[in-house]
Amino acid sequence: MGSPEESGHDHDHENEHEGHQHMLKDFRRRFWISLVISIPVVILAPMVQGIFGFEGALSFTGDIYVRFILAAAVFFYGGYPFLKGMIEELRDKSPGMMTLISLAIIVAFAYSTAVVFGVPGRTFFWELATLIVVMLLGHWIEMKSVMGASRAIDELAKLMPSTAHKITEDGSTEDIDVTELSAGDKILIKPGEKIPADGEIFEGETAVNEAMVTGESKAVEKDQGDKVIGGSVNGDGSIKVKIDKTGKDSYLSQVMQLVKEAQSGKSKTQKLADRAAFWLTLIAIAAGAITFFAWYSLADREFVFALGRTVTVMVITCPHALGLAIPLVAAVSTSISAKNGLLIRNRGPFEMARNLNAVVFDKTGTLTRGEFEVSEVIIIDDSYSKEQLVTFAASVEAESEHPIARAIVEAADEKKQVENFKALKGKGAEGKVDGKSIKVVSPRYAEENSDLDKERISEITEKGNTAVFIIIDDKPAGAITLNDPIRGESQKAIKRLNDMGIDTLMITGDNQKVAEKVANELNLTSFFAEVLPDKKSDKIKEVQGEGKIVAMVGDGINDAPALAQADVGIAIGAGTDVAIESADIILARNNPLDVVKLIEFSKTTYKKMIQNLIWATGYNAFAIPLAAGALYSYGVLLNPAVGALLMSLSTVIVAINARIMKAPDTD
Repeated sequence: MGSPEESGHDHDHENEHEGHQHMLKDFRRRFWISLVISIPVVILAPMVQGIFGFEGALSFTGDIYVRFILAAAVFFYGGYPFLKGMIEELRDKSPGMMTLISLAIIVAFAYSTAVVFGVPGRTFFWELATLIVVMLLGHWIEMKSVMGASRAIDELAKLMPSTAHKITEDGSTEDIDVTELSAGDKILIKPGEKIPADGEIFEGETAVNEAMVTGESKAVEKDQGDKVIGGSVNGDGSIKVKIDKTGKDSYLSQVMQLVKEAQSGKSKTQKLADRAAFWLTLIAIAAGAITFFAWYSLADREFVFALGRTVTVMVITCPHALGLAIPLVAAVSTSISAKNGLLIRNRGPFEMARNLNAVVFDKTGTLTRGEFEVSEVIIIDDSYSKEQLVTFAASVEAESEHPIARAIVEAADEKKQVENFKALKGKGAEGKVDGKSIKVVSPRYAEENSDLDKERISEITEKGNTAVFIIIDDKPAGAITLNDPIRGESQKAIKRLNDMGIDTLMITGDNQKVAEKVANELNLTSFFAEVLPDKKSDKIKEVQGEGKIVAMVGDGINDAPALAQADVGIAIGAGTDVAIESADIILARNNPLDVVKLIEFSKTTYKKMIQNLIWATGYNAFAIPLAAGALYSYGVLLNPAVGALLMSLSTVIVAINARIMKAPDTD
């Protein structure tokens, strides 16, 4: 069964989604009802009748009261969301768009009401009604755009199938709801079906399409023992999978949570836009007051004309586009990045990635495949055969998860019981096998803790292979050399980064010659060799000390301090493990080219943010003088409804500009 936490998480998301849908429907309903009520208000308006040449034709005794009642209905019903929003903004001491709109409609309605009941002047009812109708329309359209931009979580949720074929104890299958799956269950996945949960294949082989989950464009070959991700699509083979993660622990659920957190987190650029929006609100109020004073006192215009200019200025200057400029880009970029296997945990470092000067890669499993193969077994003590050396080494290394250890274990025909196992941090491992003390250690440890001379060690390691030495009862007995092939994508990634003017560095615990061989083959800017895991962060500080903005790219296993120290910590090849706390960005694929994609996407995102900010602020610089009546002498005069239309249009343009963003293609 799905866990209570999972159910709560899903329930929260459903509530939030339903809340947005409710608001969308509410604006739509208020728009249509207000529009219908506004039609007679506009038709009965003396100014409108005069413009269309039928002045007085539709007038009747008491028509002003009819217009008042209808306009009041539009004001209180159609204007309710704005009036409510103003109260919330003032309560939070952050006046903004709702405050400006509300002030404008309150002034227009209050003055018009006073005219109805005896104050000299003319009413403002048709302008008020059309202003509210256009504002409701703008918010309806804008909310549709916002929901479209923020639909990442819904799209991810749709990847999961609703049912699964559970394998029962007698070997038959029964169809159950996916929410009823739990860890340890065994399921059958037929060709072409979506995989319902994270797990491990225990029977069958296939190719899995993970494009919608990790961004991997090519189908990934999967065999017995390989992991599969819920939401990916099975290929032509039929496979049986043992479930290991469901609900909130599954890859997709964790990604959905990361997307939600990233979309709600504010970047530095967004905070700048928020401050600008606050000041623009104050400027709008001041500009409205100055406009009224200038037209009514200095230009000697009638009160209604001055009031019309004031209302138009306050409406058209609403910083709505500015307030949405950054959040919409953030929502869209987070959505796109998640689909491409770039999982953003911290927006600040993601935006900083565009300014990187140096990228430091961990070697094993990042630039190389991390899949070592034993290339040679070298005998130092003739008392032992090659098979014995491999057996002793594999027996000790069977307790370790390191890629080198796994390669040695796979190369052995047999393994024996090990006692008193102990990991030598960054140096190897030791234990007792058949009563003998066995140490499987690095070249440096062998040099410092055995009578093996430096020349012999150099002779073994000079080919540039990774080597481990086997010390039996404190005497060097042999060595095993291993190869770790460089990834084909590493070549392309390093070239792209070098072409971008970014320094490329490598950090490894391997000896100088191994590191130099890899560095030369990849054309790296520099490298650090023989670095213990707990000293990697010191090397990052060293690069930062040169005044560079540094990214660290590692597999997250022993790179946590370095990932945390870097300006941008990138965990690569995380697969289904998206909960790497030390990383700012997690790359689902084990592909160094995704680092290039990340940097380029950071630049694209920032460019979109700047475009939106320029549009939102530039629009206001143009709109305020126009609304104030700067071109009145040329016959150009905007009424409040046109001002509201332009303001809404600017918001929609900002939303569309965010939605057309695409991730760069680097493969």
